[in-house]
Amino acid sequence: MAARKQKRTTPAEAAEAVDEQLSRYHAMRDFSMTAEPSGASTKAKSQPAALPFVVQKHAATRLHYDFRLGWHGVLKSWAVTKGPSYYTGDKRLAVQVEDHPIDYGGFEGAIPQGQYGGGTVMVWDQGTWEPHGDAEEGLRSGRLKFALHGEKLKGNWTLIRMGGHAARESKPNWLLIKEHDEFERSESDPPITDAAPDSVITGRSLEQIAAAEDHVWNSKPAARTQNRSRLTRKLLQQRSEAAPDREAALKHAPREKFPGFLKPQLAIQSTEAPTGSDWLHELKLDGYRIQVQVQAGKAALFTRNGLDWTHRMPDLASTAAQLPVQAALLDGEVVVLDSSGGTSFADLQAAFEQGAKHHLTYFAFDLLHLDGHNLRALPLIERKTILEGLLSELPSQDVIRYSEHVTDNGSETFHNACKLGAEGIVSKLGSSTYSSTRSQNWRKLKCIRQQEFVIGGFTLPSDKGSGIGALLLGYYEDGKLRYAGRTGTGLTRKSRASLRKQLDALRQPKPAFAAVPKDAKRDGIWVKPEMVAEVHFATWTSEGIVRQASFQGLREDKSPREVTREDAAPVPRQRKAAKHKPAAVLSTAAKSVAAKSSPAKHAVSHARSRSSAKSDPAPGLRITHPDKVLDQETGLTKQQLADYYLAVAEHMLPHIAGRPLSIVRCPEGSTKPCFFQKHVGAGLPAGVDSIAVPDKKTGKPEDYITISTAEGLAGLAQMGVLEVHPWGSRNDDLEHPDRLIFDFDPDLSIDWKTLVASAKNVRELLKKLGLETFVKSTGGKGLHVVAPMQPEHTWADLKAFARGIALAMEDANPKLFLSKMTKSARKDRIYIDYLRNDRGATAVAPWSPRARTGAQVAIPLSWSELAAWNNRPCSVSAFAEWKQRLRRDPWAKMNQVRQRLDPQIMRDVIAAQATRK
Repeated sequence: MAARKQKRTTPAEAAEAVDEQLSRYHAMRDFSMTAEPSGASTKAKSQPAALPFVVQKHAATRLHYDFRLGWHGVLKSWAVTKGPSYYTGDKRLAVQVEDHPIDYGGFEGAIPQGQYGGGTVMVWDQGTWEPHGDAEEGLRSGRLKFALHGEKLKGNWTLIRMGGHAARESKPNWLLIKEHDEFERSESDPPITDAAPDSVITGRSLEQIAAAEDHVWNSKPAARTQNRSRLTRKLLQQRSEAAPDREAALKHAPREKFPGFLKPQLAIQSTEAPTGSDWLHELKLDGYRIQVQVQAGKAALFTRNGLDWTHRMPDLASTAAQLPVQAALLDGEVVVLDSSGGTSFADLQAAFEQGAKHHLTYFAFDLLHLDGHNLRALPLIERKTILEGLLSELPSQDVIRYSEHVTDNGSETFHNACKLGAEGIVSKLGSSTYSSTRSQNWRKLKCIRQQEFVIGGFTLPSDKGSGIGALLLGYYEDGKLRYAGRTGTGLTRKSRASLRKQLDALRQPKPAFAAVPKDAKRDGIWVKPEMVAEVHFATWTSEGIVRQASFQGLREDKSPREVTREDAAPVPRQRKAAKHKPAAVLSTAAKSVAAKSSPAKHAVSHARSRSSAKSDPAPGLRITHPDKVLDQETGLTKQQLADYYLAVAEHMLPHIAGRPLSIVRCPEGSTKPCFFQKHVGAGLPAGVDSIAVPDKKTGKPEDYITISTAEGLAGLAQMGVLEVHPWGSRNDDLEHPDRLIFDFDPDLSIDWKTLVASAKNVRELLKKLGLETFVKSTGGKGLHVVAPMQPEHTWADLKAFARGIALAMEDANPKLFLSKMTKSARKDRIYIDYLRNDRGATAVAPWSPRARTGAQVAIPLSWSELAAWNNRPCSVSAFAEWKQRLRRDPWAKMNQVRQRLDPQIMRDVIAAQATRK
């Protein structure tokens, strides 16, 4: 059935209506930074005869599918987490988001990280749609039926808006459901999102879109050229126009026979980027160093140790063989690009070890020999110019790509690279020749500390199972293997099993380490030092042990004997530094924090007045744009937030360290869109680690954020984190909670006295059951009552017990208490939220700010002061006015409380409410 005939409007009226509908879309984007369409080209057009629809696959914080229906000059839009399904039994959650301009339907490319929705966008399906009945009424009433005529999606569908709380959210929740017709599929059929994963307009995968040079495909040819990324334009502008062409340059290169494999030039670790226009700054790639040898139309590929890996990368070899040369020797790195355009070493390793289908890309950054000429004697800038011209003659740049460079301020380039989630940069002297050594002419700066370690042993898992608990790491110094610590973080169930099998074959009775500390002697199982692991870590201790180490993968291309400790070499300064720079003062304070975990004692006095100093709040952490305001009302800046986190770390860490965390990030401030993040992503600051958490449905491990140090907590400020929410269980025992939490959320009509009496009511109830409780303000209008306990019960049992307590209170006073979240029923009542006691649920941490205007803090309180507190405001910006509370932290002894919830009491409480619905 066709849509109802609409009242005629003038072009001016139509444009005005579209402007109003797109106001939120415009407010959320900076079109000087993102290539997304602004909608200016289509806003005045009337409703088309055929209504367009598009589904865009969007790899943002989490992969989802943006489902868009054209209506009244805009695209009505929903974010569908798992994508559309042809199985009629699937009810896919579809969160309604802001309207988008019609021409957004042709947008395919990359949204810069830091911008709203940062990530890769693919046009997954497109076509037309036909409403069944009155579409306007369907949108208004929350039941829209329609037919899709797309390349992948066809047939009849329904969007149903969910009722109750979900309907009144700023982003209403709908369900996308396939109706019964000839196009429906059974539950056993492969999902359409798996069967047809690539772009409907270009045929590209997300990885290929992210890797594309201009990052953007647009349905209009003119727009494609205009939408080139800023970085690409900058790189193009900076290519040396005065550099010689190939023939002229070769005249100055000595003649030689083809050299075969050459030992590669290596970079030294540096503390800061060198200055000067003669330095070329390239992105540091997380992959395998590969030399490409081309002779007489055939190509061979060699690792940095001279191993022939041609058979492992046939596509790269066949592409290299197409180079228009008699003989050439290229130096570069082979990587796997992820959906955001970054490099993924884990995916690269999976491609080699497990045969996973990941597209390999070779970034060539040097040319060492060409057609009988030794180019190593030429300046680097000339070698790169010849290399760029040579690669441009390939029929496709999809497999082999030129490694771009910039000559801007190196420090700024480094900070920008880290902000974009890159591994770091490599700075190379443009006038230098190539030498097969580790040279000062090449300097690497890493956004996080990372190096290879020799595996000298392992420990068994805590459950004595078949995998491993941790790897024992080392490096060579003066011919001896030095112990460097252990890591169990970053290991998945599959990698633990695989490593155990490999390491069991290398077992030996005595350690290969020159000296072994007591803790390693106690549980270490020793192996021959024949395997090398790549590890990320926060810093080195004074004893030479790595802190917060995280396993990234095995390095088959590295020989154990070449693994040494990589300490950063300082860059020689050309002028004297001030004797008392603020950065040095805070760095000293932060080192004390890292060593002694006493930030309140060491950091506050030094950092109090440093609201805008451009320095590091902790070792290895860089705060970019420290003056950026995160809360307009109080003027809170990123630097102030970092200083605050450092100051309260001693009191906050006991409640969040060693637990999975969810964080609320507000990169543009508390008044702009904020978002929850729980999974590890690219570009995390030093000290922010990961913990493998099995998915409760599939059991598949997923990397969640976790921290354990003041450095990690302060690092959250770099990400614009305004809220920290820990799990109620610890990393070492995820399935058994050690916190019982009741969240009292009052209606605005409830006065403070009534709220306090309610919290004390549950306190007395739990006290009778043998549980001591603690209370805190939430930074909003509510209170949290928390009981620590031994981790002996399952999540299901604890949730049922908490529900029983909430229902008992509701039964005792139904006019005041409510145990269901229905907002319409909350008037003049207090909602007792017991759902915090569920696996994966979180509650705001004590001392955490809130991502709301004012950035108020969740304050731990004593029961004796609760009545007089009356929700006193305590903001991060006003920390100096209330920091004395840290001296009398009422939650300081929580972790010393050893109390058990009696299993029989738990069963009785659950049974008492078993008949309730």
